[in-house]
Order: sequence, then C-alpha cells, then structure tokens
Amino acid sequence: MSSWAAFLLQRRLLLWRVSAAPIILVSLSDCSGGVLDPQGPIGAANAKILLNALGIMLVIVVPTIIAILIFAWWFRASNTRARYRPDFVYSGGIETVVWGIPILVILFLGGVIWIGSHDLDPFKPIASPEKPVEVQVVSLDWKWLFIYPEQGVASVNELVVPAGVPVHFSLTSASVMNMFFVPQLGTMIATMNGMVTQLHLAADKPGEFYGQSAQYSGGGFSDMNFTVRAVPQDAFAQWVATTRQSGSALDRSSYLALCQQSSNVRPFTYRAVDAGLFNAVVTQQLPPCPGPNIERAGATVSPRSER
Repeated sequence: MSSWAAFLLQRRLLLWRVSAAPIILVSLSDCSGGVLDPQGPIGAANAKILLNALGIMLVIVVPTIIAILIFAWWFRASNTRARYRPDFVYSGGIETVVWGIPILVILFLGGVIWIGSHDLDPFKPIASPEKPVEVQVVSLDWKWLFIYPEQGVASVNELVVPAGVPVHFSLTSASVMNMFFVPQLGTMIATMNGMVTQLHLAADKPGEFYGQSAQYSGGGFSDMNFTVRAVPQDAFAQWVATTRQSGSALDRSSYLALCQQSSNVRPFTYRAVDAGLFNAVVTQQLPPCPGPNIERAGATVSPRSER
C-alpha cells in the first residue's frame, strides 16, 4: 500500500470515529441501572458529587483544548502576523493563569470531597420519620447472606427492603475481604472477617436493583451478585410473613453448610434464624469459611440441597 493510500485510509478511519462519537454518547445517555441512574438519596448525592467534580475539572480542560486550537491556528506557518520571540522567558500574567486555575480547581474539588465525606458518612443515619430496617450482611464464597434480625428471617442472593424506608446494614465477611455495592443506591463498602462495617441506604420508590461484589474474591467472583427488591411497606410485611412459613431454619450447623463454596446460587430464604448467628460469625465463634482456593471449586455444595 502506498503512503498516500495509507494516509487516505487513516483519514477515513478518523472521520468514522468522529462521526460515530455522537452516536455512542447518545446511546450511553440512555443507559440505566448504574451510578448515574440513582434511585435513593445516597445514590443521588453520590451522582451529584461525580457531576460536580466533572464540571469543575472541565473548567480547566475545555479552555485548555480551546487554547491549543487557537495557538495552533495563530502560529501556523502561513500567518505572517504571528510574532516570533525566541528570547521570551517570563510573563507574570501567564504564570498567574497557569498556576491560579489549577489551584482553584484543587480547592473546589477538595471542598466537594470534604463536604461529601461528612454528609455521606456510611455510619451516618438517613434522616427519616420511618424507623430504619436492620439488615445483617455476610459475604460468603460466592454468595450473599442477608439476615433480618428484627423479623427473624434470612435470604440468600436476594435483598428485599421496603421502599421509602432507610435500611441500616451491618456487614461482615465469612471469608476474604469483599465489597458490597448497589450502584443505584450508592456507597460501596468493605466487608471484612472479624469486623463489622455499617452502611445506611434507602430506595425512593419500588423497583429492582442490581447488587454486586465489587472486589475480586476467587473463581466464583463473577457470579457473586444479588437482586435488591424495593417493595411497598405492606408488600414487605407480606414477604416476611410468607418467608416465615416456608424453607428451613438457619442455625449454626446449616450456616456451616452454607459457608461451603458454591457459585451461581439462585435466591432462597430461611424461615427462622439463630438470634446470635451474626455475632458468632463476627467474633469467630464460628470458624471462618475455607476461602477461595487456587483452583475454582469443582463439585460445590449448593445451599438449596440443605433445605
């Protein structure tokens, strides 16, 4: 291929990419289910911080791009009006702009982060006339256990909460460190063996949201996700009543069976829960789970077979 043909091919590829960019941006703007589609007060505050930070950074990025284009146009070879100044060394005005704008950007970003880190402290309860629902979360290999201590029930890989009501999570890990994250509700937080972290979230309205493990934890990590179902308060009460009438009880022996490695586990529930189970996991009265091996678990025990 001649150099001229290669040049024409590169130009066509460049034009195609430029013309395709608006289409890609429009398609991305229609995406839902992520951090920019918040469905709760914490998620909305997180999205606001992201957009504010983007706006602040664009204050320096956009003028810089414009300045590059202006400089390239003005100092082109054919412009005889452009002054050639090889002895130019210093300009107080230019130094003020070059240093002042980045300093202001850092100050604004620091302010946004400072305010957000206090307003969105995971330990800080959400202001609401409704009493928060207590949920205890245990990350296992490779599934999620949700215990409702006040209702006395539990579920695996499905979190059901009342819409419009804050939820107070107490989180720990039965195995390696993990990350609990529901993108549309906000705030990713770590789960660690022998420790308890806390998180407050809420869903504004009924809906189903995707939850996931946000930290690699072994061979079954890709299947370690769950569904959050926000339902009206009367539907939540009905779900609790129905759950109490079916399934098995979650005691220490059934927990040890659940603790074994298994992946791609379909959601199921327990009709009753040992009241001290979560505390026993945290204080390691119940031994930590085996943890991920180098090789992915082959014949794993599915918790459904223990029912």
